[in-house]
Amino acid sequence: MLPSTLPPNEQAEVAVLRRLARDGLLASSASSASPGRLARLRRAVYTVAWPLVFARITKPLEQQRRHPDCTRRLESMRPDCLDRFHDDVEAVVEHALRRATDPIENLEGWLATRLTPATVDAHRRRRGEIGALQRPRLPAWLADALGGDRWLGDLAVQILVWAGVPSTAGAELWPLDGWAARRAAVTGEPVAGRDTLDREVRTVLAAMRTRPKWHAEHVERPLGHKQAPVAPMPADNAAELPALDLAGPHEAEDTRLSGLAEQALHAIEARLDRGEAAQAAVTAVVRLVFGAGEPGPLPARGSPCDDWLATALADETRLAEIVATALAILGR
Repeated sequence: MLPSTLPPNEQAEVAVLRRLARDGLLASSASSASPGRLARLRRAVYTVAWPLVFARITKPLEQQRRHPDCTRRLESMRPDCLDRFHDDVEAVVEHALRRATDPIENLEGWLATRLTPATVDAHRRRRGEIGALQRPRLPAWLADALGGDRWLGDLAVQILVWAGVPSTAGAELWPLDGWAARRAAVTGEPVAGRDTLDREVRTVLAAMRTRPKWHAEHVERPLGHKQAPVAPMPADNAAELPALDLAGPHEAEDTRLSGLAEQALHAIEARLDRGEAAQAAVTAVVRLVFGAGEPGPLPARGSPCDDWLATALADETRLAEIVATALAILGR
């Protein structure tokens, strides 16, 4: 739904846009338009498209990322999230100006059906521009080099996907914490430590480097386009200011639990993709990430979280609510 207080010139541009769409002339008009007229058409499509993109793509995605500030309004979005939003809107604008060749009575309704193909195509195109594989798959030669190990093969695909993502994992290059949860889901083993993940990433990269040209094109080149991670303070004898604690203990705990929840959702999605039943997948992952990590009754460890978890998993109604909530977040 468009803002009700559009300036008169933007209202006029949107009216022209709707008329061209109804007549089936939007794409042809855009292709033959002068630079000034094309800019006005682009601005009009942007005006109509951005609320749809925010409501149907950006907001659900930011909810999954646990960015509540990015789900409220554009002014409160984090810079990198706002960049992604603008990229998605631009993708929809370009798609509309190229593909709107038939008469369109309901422009918003038509755009809503084009959001996913437009943004997915643009995402793949951006990956391709920096050398990242558009649809990462595990090459047979790499699977052989990794000894056919299921988890290392999965990790190789995750590395190829991550290489094409512009951001980094905070001050680090690889999202080891998220991969730890995925590793547990794939292998069925307890969540591994960062040292284990770091060693396995190095193993996969060594296998990739056996084909130097392929590695340089699809790993090194896209990694070179990533934002530079924040460098840690040098470990020397120079006097350092004490760390300034910007968050209270409860906020730190919320952050920790949000991180665990994100790991759990990745692990649940991996199990669902393998065909595992929803209740079994959610129960197993919740036990693994938040509880004892093994099937069977959860041992009472004395904390309120453990007591709540044991009670919730033993109650069919509450367990069903947990499963339904996880599936809703994942869009399954």
